[in-house]
Amino acid sequence: MIKYLLLAVLTIFFFTACGPKTSSDTSTSTIDSTTQIADTIHTSQNSVDWAGIYKGVVPCADCEGIETLLVLNPDNTYLLRTTYLGKPEASANEKTGSLSWNAEGNTVSLNGIENAPNQYFVGENNITQLDMTGNKIEGNLADKYVLVKQ
Repeated sequence: MIKYLLLAVLTIFFFTACGPKTSSDTSTSTIDSTTQIADTIHTSQNSVDWAGIYKGVVPCADCEGIETLLVLNPDNTYLLRTTYLGKPEASANEKTGSLSWNAEGNTVSLNGIENAPNQYFVGENNITQLDMTGNKIEGNLADKYVLVKQ
């Protein structure tokens, strides 16, 4: 009789020890299919071929548009040439200087430019001019602020 009792206790112990883990067991963790993990290793700065010439015509409040050419150099310098279209006295304005990256590595700031947009979000083969506070421009004209790599 004791043999059967001992066998029953061992059987119960075996099945409970090898059973599924309860939610209070935190020795391992799993990630479900809806969890997103941020990729902090790959940024525009180190993963995108960002150096090059970018062109586009951005909207203008009192002209036909601002023809914009931005050259980003691998040595973290830039050349920005803007021409106000449709103005009789329109001439190209050029600025040069150094650029810096934000902490996330996805936006460049053109140093030396004040009272004008100087931040651009860097994407694959394009850059997007940001507003004066560094936010993406939204609305019907948002896609007009994208400069395409040449």
